[in-house]
Amino acid sequence: FRPFVYRLAGEMQLPGWVTNSAQGVFIEVEGSAARLHEFVLRIEREKPAVASIQSLEATYLDPSGFTGFEIRESQGGEKTATILPDLSTCADCQLEMNNPADRRYRYPFTNCTNCGPRFTIIESLPYDRPRTTMKKFTMCAECSHEYHDPRNRRFHAQPNACPACGPRLELWDRTGALLAGHDDALLACAAAIREGRIVAVKGLGGFHLIVNAASEPAVLELRRRKRRNEKPFALMFPSLESVRAVCGISAVEERMLCSVESPIVLLRRVRGPGEIAPSVAPRNPCLGAMLPYTPLHHLLLQELRSPVVATSGNLSEEPICIDEQDALQRLAGIADVFLVHDRPIARHVDDSVAREMAGRELVLRRARGFAPLPVTVARELPPLLAVGAHQKNSIAVSVGTQVFISQHIGDLETEASSAAFRSVIAALERMYELEPVAIACDLHPDYVSTRYALAAGRRVVPIQHHHAHVLSCMAENHLQPPVLGISWDGSGYGPDHTVWGGEVLAVDGPGWGCGFRRVAHLRTFRLPGGEKAVREPRRVALALLFEIFGENAFEMDCAPLRAFSPAELRVLKGMLKNQVNSPVSSSAGRLFDGVASLCGLRQVCRFEGQAAMELEFAGSEAPRLAEEACYPYAIREPERAPLVLDWEPMVKAILAETGTVEYLALKFHNSLAAMVSEVAAKTRYHRVALTGGCFQNRYLTESCIRRLKAAGHSVYWHQRVPPNDGGIALGQIVGAAAVR
Repeated sequence: FRPFVYRLAGEMQLPGWVTNSAQGVFIEVEGSAARLHEFVLRIEREKPAVASIQSLEATYLDPSGFTGFEIRESQGGEKTATILPDLSTCADCQLEMNNPADRRYRYPFTNCTNCGPRFTIIESLPYDRPRTTMKKFTMCAECSHEYHDPRNRRFHAQPNACPACGPRLELWDRTGALLAGHDDALLACAAAIREGRIVAVKGLGGFHLIVNAASEPAVLELRRRKRRNEKPFALMFPSLESVRAVCGISAVEERMLCSVESPIVLLRRVRGPGEIAPSVAPRNPCLGAMLPYTPLHHLLLQELRSPVVATSGNLSEEPICIDEQDALQRLAGIADVFLVHDRPIARHVDDSVAREMAGRELVLRRARGFAPLPVTVARELPPLLAVGAHQKNSIAVSVGTQVFISQHIGDLETEASSAAFRSVIAALERMYELEPVAIACDLHPDYVSTRYALAAGRRVVPIQHHHAHVLSCMAENHLQPPVLGISWDGSGYGPDHTVWGGEVLAVDGPGWGCGFRRVAHLRTFRLPGGEKAVREPRRVALALLFEIFGENAFEMDCAPLRAFSPAELRVLKGMLKNQVNSPVSSSAGRLFDGVASLCGLRQVCRFEGQAAMELEFAGSEAPRLAEEACYPYAIREPERAPLVLDWEPMVKAILAETGTVEYLALKFHNSLAAMVSEVAAKTRYHRVALTGGCFQNRYLTESCIRRLKAAGHSVYWHQRVPPNDGGIALGQIVGAAAVR
């Protein structure tokens, strides 16, 4: 930003200075009132493409008699400045690294002020080279000249480097022995991928595991070694045209693919599996596609000229590897060779994931390109730490009116992921020199994140899971109460000690601190086996049938019952009848699972959300003529209790359905959307927020939006903050800020 200000001031002949500080950019210029007014307007209008101005405040001072304009050294102070995320390679840098006459020809670490690493190399604020992992590289004379020239686009580009003075590539075998260096390492890596070998590539925020996406044996071997049964792999394509050869791309999806954030974008396949191995995304009509976003990836994909699987360099449920020695230890049983470099990574950052939703982007995993950009709220917040949920964990801290949300950390299932969680907390607290006055956490007492909060020795503010979801959506959309929140997901601990998940919450009063009222919820049912029911939709289906038909359910002939042995059914019957290890749940996510089982789509899940995804995919294949077709449902109104959204008529109709699975799935989605619209009408709230993991489902979300808008409601949903548990920390911050 400073060289832009330098050039603008010079063009307008305004003397003064600009500096970078821990609070942001400070500028002082001297001139006539009219010229100064124009200067402020042009800052906003002509700012660099990758710049995002959080606030622009101007104050008039007495003249100081400046004679020229200078860029002053960075200042310290209270840490409030925004840390930029990592940015994908700009067009200028791409031209240079592909120009044989340029000194950075085929250099895989080319960058400038408009692109390159930021968050993954910064160690402390303000953002200057000595405070990054680039401090170990001394710039050569040419790079130093670029770095100190305000007219050069590499002025104060902290990762600035070239082949003479910057990071270098090496290719290692599994023992760490050197196989090749520099460009030869990249060429040998490409050859290994063509041969069907698995390569671990050290990128921007960690390692990728890369294989040839067209090779079914290579993809199957990667699944076996990585212990990843059926969950789809992400793909990296050489170009936008190569993506178009396989997938349909809307204008919104193209913008996401080509953006500086460069996330993985979920796209609809339009070609058969011939060019992409079937095991990349089994039984899935979508592919997760991204374009190269670093010079290293550009050069590698240019060499290969075909898509590759590019999945996180880890074992399932572990954090991504960021250090080459750690990678040798943890990935030795997966990768055949390792393409590494000597630029240290300060913190792990996965690829972000996004999809189009109702004509705009929706971030499903917030990491590279987005983290740690803040969400700005309407009022000053006390310094707080929010430790998020158990799954899809991210954490957040508040500084002034900004809530900084960390990168995606993941499910806190292992000691390695718990260690990564603690490391991210320590890094953000250290970065902003934060001394939180309280820690916000989930209401669930056994979450790893909750136990961390309770052991931290600070005031703890528990925020109910679904309330946090609604507050997150409200904060992102700058909403104040009253708001009706439709918060649907897999599970969250309820104040009544049951498993919530199909909630309609009212947030009333003058501010966020007034709490919430549970105005409606899905009819409850039991989950036989607890966590086992989460992994086995057939158990949920059986529980739904038992809720309706009692013990007679065990005499029925349907897909979920046929999926059990007689011995298993006897055990499950005893569990449900005696209410043993069968917690009560109102979960919308589990309702999706149960219906997927009833219609024969999925009886046992291999990864989280698989059954619900397959139900969504089936519904998207149904004829559009059926868009208004619904199953019956009921909304019961108990005296002095929340409304009950009763799915029993729906399940009975599904059992009697004679149409296709696709038609059944579409009608189920339509029924839920109609239920949402009707309950909103009954509660008489004008503004409705849609949040929770179920609203990752495109058809459900867009159907709810369409019906609610048609009924006169103003509808709000997520965009840059995930609707799933990755967005919980933001809601915890705003909820805790209001607790006195």
